[in-house]
Amino acid sequence: MEPITNKVQMEKKGLALYFSLPILSWALYDAANTIFSSNINTVFFPLYLQEIIGSNEVQKQIASTFISYANALASFLLVIFTPLFGVIMDRTGKKKKYIVILTLLTVVGTIAMGILSSIQFSQMMFGIPMSLGFVILFFILSKFTYHSSLVFYDTMISDLGSKEQIPLISGFGVAVGYIGTLIGLSVYLFIDDGAYNQSFIPTGILFLLLSLPLFYFIKDKPKANVQKQSIFSGYREIAETFKQMKNYRKIFTFMLAYFFLNDALATTIAMMAVYANAIIGLSTGKFIILYLVSTIASIIGSFIFGYITKNIGAYRAVRYVGVLLVIALIIATFAWNEGLFWVAGSLFGVALGSMWVTTRTYIVDITPEEKRGQFFGLFAFSGKVSSILGPFLYGTITFMFADLGNIASRMALGSLIILTIIGLVIHARVKEDW
Repeated sequence: MEPITNKVQMEKKGLALYFSLPILSWALYDAANTIFSSNINTVFFPLYLQEIIGSNEVQKQIASTFISYANALASFLLVIFTPLFGVIMDRTGKKKKYIVILTLLTVVGTIAMGILSSIQFSQMMFGIPMSLGFVILFFILSKFTYHSSLVFYDTMISDLGSKEQIPLISGFGVAVGYIGTLIGLSVYLFIDDGAYNQSFIPTGILFLLLSLPLFYFIKDKPKANVQKQSIFSGYREIAETFKQMKNYRKIFTFMLAYFFLNDALATTIAMMAVYANAIIGLSTGKFIILYLVSTIASIIGSFIFGYITKNIGAYRAVRYVGVLLVIALIIATFAWNEGLFWVAGSLFGVALGSMWVTTRTYIVDITPEEKRGQFFGLFAFSGKVSSILGPFLYGTITFMFADLGNIASRMALGSLIILTIIGLVIHARVKEDW
C-alpha cells in the first residue's frame, strides 16, 4: 500500500485528519505501548513484587526499593543507547523498521516474564528466588526495548502533518493511547486474586495486536545514498552537537528543564501503585478504578491541551502543565485520606497526558528539521538520564528510612516536588522568542 503524500495529508481537517489511515495507525500504536506502560510499568509488575516481597510496612519499603532500582537500571541502558537512535534516523530516515524490531523484543520479553514467574526454582540469585530474579531481568530488558521504540515513534509525528496540525495529532495520539490503558487493565477481570503475574502474557499479546496497523499501514521513507559509517561515529556526532550548545541554547536549556520534569513523571508512574497501597491502603481493585479515573483525566487533558497548545503556544502550555504536576504531587504527598488521593490521581492524570502533548510539540517547534531526529534522540537521552535519578533517589530514600514505615514513602514522593520546581525554574529561563 502506498503512503499518503504529505500534501494530501496536510489538507485534511477535523475528523478527516484524525481518521486518516496513517494517523489512526500511528495513534493505535500509542494505545499499544500504553498497555505495556500501564500494565507492566505502573500496575501489575509493582504489585507482583510487593506481593512477593512486601509482607509488612518495612518490607513494603524494600519492595519499593527493588522496583525503583529495576527502573533505574533499565534507564541506564537507555542512556547508553538512546543517543544513537536519533543519529540513525537522521542518516537513514528509517523509523518503522526499528519500531517493529523493538516492539517484537518487548512482546517476547513480557511473555517471558509471565512464563518465568510461574516456574519455581529452588536456587537463589542475589538473595532472592531465581525465578523472581529472571522476571526482574526480563522486566529491565523489556522496559529498555519499549522505551527505545518510543524514540523512533515520537519522531514519526513530524512526517504525519503540517506544523499547525502536529499539536492536534499529538493530542489525538495521547488520547487514543490512554484508551489502551482501559483495554490493558481489562485483563484484571480474568486473573486470580493476588496472581498479578497472570497479566504479563495477555499484556504482551495485546501490545502486539494493536501494533499491527502501524507495522502494515505506515511506510518508511529511507534516505538515498546513505553513507556507511561505524555506529560508534554517532557518539562523535552527539559530542559535536553538545559542542555547538551555544548555537542551540534554547534547545539545551529546555532539555535541562525537561530532565527534571520528566524525572518526577517517570518516577510517579513507576511507584504509583505501591505508594497508594502503602500510604492509603488502597486495595488492588480500588487502585485499578483510581487508575482508570486518572486515565480518563489524561484523555480529556491531552485533547484539551492539544487545543491550548495550538492557541497559546507550546512554551506556555508546558509551564501550565508543570504547575499542575506540582499541585498533584503536593496533594499526594500530604494526603491523609482516600478522597485527597483521588483528587491527586486525577490531577496527575491530566498533567501526564498533557506533558507529552506539549513537550513533543515544543521539541518540533524549536529543533531544525535536518537535526530533528538527533534532537529527539537527545531529548529521549535527557529523559532517560532523569529516569535513572528519580527512581534511584526514590528507592534510596525508601531504603534508608525503611524503619520509619510509610513516612519513608511520603519523603520519597516529596522529593519529586522539589525536582519539578527546579524544572519549572529552568523552563522560565527559556525565552519564547530567542
